[in-house]
Amino acid sequence: MREATMNGMDDQREVETAAFPVGRAAFALGFAGLLPQAAAALLAGLGYPVGGMVAVAYGALILSFLGGMWWGLAMYLRRGQAVLVTLAVVPSLVAGALVALALIHLPGGLVALGSAILLTLPVDRRLVARGAAPANWMSLRVPLSTGLGVLTIIAGVLAV
Repeated sequence: MREATMNGMDDQREVETAAFPVGRAAFALGFAGLLPQAAAALLAGLGYPVGGMVAVAYGALILSFLGGMWWGLAMYLRRGQAVLVTLAVVPSLVAGALVALALIHLPGGLVALGSAILLTLPVDRRLVARGAAPANWMSLRVPLSTGLGVLTIIAGVLAV
């Protein structure tokens, strides 16, 4: 986000501070977003093969979504934008590869997918450190990525 000077010209300073904190609606919807994966893990635990398949689809979808969020946050950066948008495409590529792995070996694909979701947290932490994400970003991302990653791994352990 760039600030304007009094004469209307763009300020040359780099402003890398997210304008608004993560709001209550985002927290509520984020936590509600764990329910599909919890249901998928439960189905996998009950022996339904569809549970593992749903867990793969949902985990890959959310992993790709995380990359999209990074891409959006990168648009607020003046320096380092190219690095972050490049990094932002990695989750979608990884998700695609892990869906393919899950087609070959469902439990292994799910465990790898859950691990990949957990590995997004260092990037989120760096975004906060740079001021590219809201200051309370990690209070949302840690429980959501941990919850989704662990639920995906559980689905993998339980998948048949």
